[in-house]
Amino acid sequence: MKRRVKLPEPVIKLLIVDDSALMRRQLSTLFASTGGFEIRQARTGKEAIAENISFAPDVVTLDINMPEMDGLTALSVIMTERPVPVVMVSSLTERGALATLEALNMGAVDYIPKPGGTISLSIVEIERDLIAKVRAAAQSRLRPLPATPPAARPAPCATGSQALSRLRAAPRPGPAQKVGDGLVLIGVSTGGPRTLGEILPFLPADFPWPVLVAQHMPGAFTKSFAERLDRMCPLAVQEVVAPSPITPGQIYVARGGADMVVARRSEGLYALPRPESAQHLWHPSVELLARSALAHCPATSLVGVMLTGMGNDGADGFAEIARRGGRTIAESDETAIVYGMPRELVDRGGAKAVLPAHRIAAQLCNWAEAA
Repeated sequence: MKRRVKLPEPVIKLLIVDDSALMRRQLSTLFASTGGFEIRQARTGKEAIAENISFAPDVVTLDINMPEMDGLTALSVIMTERPVPVVMVSSLTERGALATLEALNMGAVDYIPKPGGTISLSIVEIERDLIAKVRAAAQSRLRPLPATPPAARPAPCATGSQALSRLRAAPRPGPAQKVGDGLVLIGVSTGGPRTLGEILPFLPADFPWPVLVAQHMPGAFTKSFAERLDRMCPLAVQEVVAPSPITPGQIYVARGGADMVVARRSEGLYALPRPESAQHLWHPSVELLARSALAHCPATSLVGVMLTGMGNDGADGFAEIARRGGRTIAESDETAIVYGMPRELVDRGGAKAVLPAHRIAAQLCNWAEAA
């Protein structure tokens, strides 16, 4: 019997871009000690652009705040001249969050919070996440930017039926959703902000089901993220920072650094923020959201949508929704920036439909109209 020979992992060419010599040295040491990386450094945006051509890296870590040319400007040139997966290194501030969201919209794959304080101590706190994100980015799929912004496109589904027309005014918070009505749960991680921007703006103002979103994201980012989505979407978008009645015409974004669960009160369903559960690896937890919804809603009223991201968060919970008669969608490999979370759902036999991102909103509309 022949022994199977395990082939070595391919070496990842990594370009580290940061104006801080100490940060460049710490990151280089981290990836060099991990093994499997060929590393080069750049200290300015201009150097990064040049190295992207001459070194031809597989992935770039890119600081946002740099002299001469900032990270966003460098990113725009990189994505034009030689597109490559980019992981932004961002400070955990409101300004850093806004810049990071803009970078993700421009084509960056992911981001990592820049450690504060003593870098040599703080880097330890993010090293596992950083290595995982860089490896995932190296395997990710770059997608062309949309030709026109979502707001300029026609809605992908008709909204003229009587059932939907009654909700045309896009109601703001009112009576909580009753058990038995439809509820959409979305789980997403790496590549999520841009992918959600291809789905949520296409849900019309009279879409009758509330939407709950668990996007893996730090707490400093989700407020700005929800506000950005609110400007893009016909439906109202809010970050869940306190118990909130779940009502039609609303999109609820889980607060970063916490989890979001569905609970039932006498007047209906509520979305509740909770401290991170130690039982779950990723946060806000998609698995916890799915299990809480199953505890308070018939599975036949639930729709689970699993989008791009690494890992398997929510795959078991969404597969259980499907097993009990609910509807589930996995984003297809065709559009997923990282085909990890959707693939886990497909592998469990839990995907009732496998669709590219740009077809998901239309499918949700069709299911809502048929309900």
